[in-house]
Amino acid sequence: MGLGKKTVEELDVRGKRVLVRCDFNVPMKEGVITNDNRIVAALPTIKKLIENGGKVILCSHLGKPKNGPEEKFSLAPVAVRLAELLGKPVTFAGDDAVVGENAKAAVAAMQPGDVVLLQNTRFRKEETKNLPEFSQDLASLADCYVNDAFGSAHRAHCSTAGVTDYIKDTAVGYLMEKEIRYLGNAVNDPVRPFTAILGGAKVADKLNVIDNLLNKVDTLIIGGGMAYTFLAAKGYEVGTSLVDSEKIDYCRDMMKKAEEKGVQLLLPVDTVVTASFPDPIDGPVAVETVASSAIPAGKMGLDIGEKTQTLFADAVKASKTVVWNGPMGVFENPILAAGTLAVAKAMAEADATTVIGGGDSAAAVMQLGFGDKMPHISTGGGASLEYLEGKELPGIACIQNA
Repeated sequence: MGLGKKTVEELDVRGKRVLVRCDFNVPMKEGVITNDNRIVAALPTIKKLIENGGKVILCSHLGKPKNGPEEKFSLAPVAVRLAELLGKPVTFAGDDAVVGENAKAAVAAMQPGDVVLLQNTRFRKEETKNLPEFSQDLASLADCYVNDAFGSAHRAHCSTAGVTDYIKDTAVGYLMEKEIRYLGNAVNDPVRPFTAILGGAKVADKLNVIDNLLNKVDTLIIGGGMAYTFLAAKGYEVGTSLVDSEKIDYCRDMMKKAEEKGVQLLLPVDTVVTASFPDPIDGPVAVETVASSAIPAGKMGLDIGEKTQTLFADAVKASKTVVWNGPMGVFENPILAAGTLAVAKAMAEADATTVIGGGDSAAAVMQLGFGDKMPHISTGGGASLEYLEGKELPGIACIQNA
C-alpha cells in the first residue's frame, strides 16, 4: 500500500517558513522533562527541514491547560532540551496568545536553518474547538505546513487540521510517514498469518476495534481486563474481576462473528487471581493461578496464567504480522507483569512484522526492555486505536495527496 500523502522529502522549503506540528507532549515534573523520547523522535524531520534551508517554526500542545495559559504547561523547557539535541539555538516565542508579538518578531527575523518554537497551542481556547481565528493566526506565520504528530492526528484541532484550510503546501513528517506505513500496511495489507492482540481494561474502549479487526485478522487474542467480560459471556464465574455487564451480549456477538468468519479467537485459559487490587499498584500481593473457567467468587483476575502465556506466545510466533494494543495484566506490578512480559518476549522473537499500538502497551514494552526489538512502536495511543478501527484521521486526511 502506498502512502498516498506528500512527504517531507517532496516539500521544497528553501528559504520558506515551515510550520511543523510536533508531539512535544512530554512528561514533566516541577518544570523538568522526565522523558524526552518524543522530542528525540521529532529530530529527523526537523533536521531535514534545517538541512534543506527551511525556516522551521515548531508548534505543539503540552498537557491539558483548563483555563488558558498555565505556567506549568509552558513549552519553555522543551525549547532548552531541543536546542541541546540539535546543537543549535532554538528561539522560544513565549506568547500566551501563541501567535503574539514575540512569535511574529522571531519569525520575521529568521534566516534559513533557524528554529523557533511557539508556546503551547492549547493556551488558545480555539485550538481544541478548531476555530478559524487561531488556524488563520498560525497560517499567517508560514508558507508551508508539515504534520509530524501522529499522537494528535485523530483530533481535528487548529494546529493539526484547521491550519491546512489556509496553507495549501502540506506534507507529513518522517514520524507520521512511518506510522502510516507500518500501521496502515499491517492492518490493510498484512503478510499472513495476521494476528491482533487486544488487552487493557475495558471492552467499551475497543468495541469498534474488535469489530473491524475481525474482518481482517486470522487470529484475535483477547487479554487484560477486557477478557473477563468475554469469559462472563461464555457463562464462566469471574469472581470480582473487571466486567462490563452492559457489553456481555456484544462479546457473545463478537465470538459468533469470529466463528462465522473462521477467525481463531483466543481467550485466557488460566488466570492469575488476587483477593484485592494491589495498593499501591506496585506493592506486594499474594497470587494464585486458576483455570479461567473457575475463578473463585471472592477473587479477581489481574494477569494471564502460564498456560495462556504459552498459548498466546505460540500464536504470535506462528504469525507474519502482529499488532498489539493493551497489556495482558497490571504490568505496573512486577508480580502481575508476567503475561505482558511473555507476549512482549514472543513478539521480540517472532519472525514477523510487529507493531505496538501506543499507550500502555508501548509503555510496557519500553519498561520491560523490549523497545529495541520491535520494528515499530506507535507514538499515538488514541490515534493508533482509531486507525485500527478503520477511521480516517483528520490530521492525515487534510494533508496533500502525493
